[in-house]
Amino acid sequence: MTRSIITWNVNGLRAVHRKGQFDRILEAEPDILCIQETKTLPQQLDEEVRNPKGYHAYFHFPTLKKGYSGVAIYSKEKPLSVVNDLGILDMDQEGRLIMAEYKDFYLLNCYFPNGGGAPERLEYKLAFYDHFLAYIEKLRKTGKPVIFCGDVNVAHTEIDLARPKENSTHVGFLPIERAWVDKVIKKGWIDVFRHFYPGKIEAYTYWDQKSFARERNVGWRIDYFFTTDTGLEMIQAIDIMDNFLGSDHCPVRIVLKDK
Repeated sequence: MTRSIITWNVNGLRAVHRKGQFDRILEAEPDILCIQETKTLPQQLDEEVRNPKGYHAYFHFPTLKKGYSGVAIYSKEKPLSVVNDLGILDMDQEGRLIMAEYKDFYLLNCYFPNGGGAPERLEYKLAFYDHFLAYIEKLRKTGKPVIFCGDVNVAHTEIDLARPKENSTHVGFLPIERAWVDKVIKKGWIDVFRHFYPGKIEAYTYWDQKSFARERNVGWRIDYFFTTDTGLEMIQAIDIMDNFLGSDHCPVRIVLKDK
């Protein structure tokens, strides 16, 4: 029996629920659903979102700001363990990470910092990147396959966004950000979508809402699944679910091979 994992930056979990898209994504029957940017507290969620039937639900809420960041994992199978922290206080309090351990792999759901605005936020983003890479490298040494997914907030190469030249000096496509992805790949981590579709163009996961960019498909691919060789052996397929509305991002799904 195949299993699927979906990652989706919902840009507000309550809003997506009001629009009927949370129910719709569950109708796709993911075995694991990874959500970023919940932008809520548990007591603000309706019961069917906090505890949907057939799923174990885990949340990491920010402790500093309301209506900001936050991640969640909904899983049909109860994980062996769930961890919310990188172990870096000023990063953990922003509610950006959940790691779930299963019998045959580790899964990390992460909402990486945007890095826009004040210069220190770009510095923070780059520091987060480095801490995260150290964290997954440590997990990798256990010998169990590791998969990480989420909104990485960077387009890696020119084919990962519609207008690379115009955005070459913009956060999300800066050389220093893209160099971090290069480093991740050099260490043996595999961009699953590019493994299956190395030259595919106009495959995006994020569109600016203010400029109606989605209608024109002027987008960015900034939502990813990454894994190593051992994890890749488990993956049968990947697809971008760009028919799902309700957020400025769309879901991305991997299908795992039969156990």
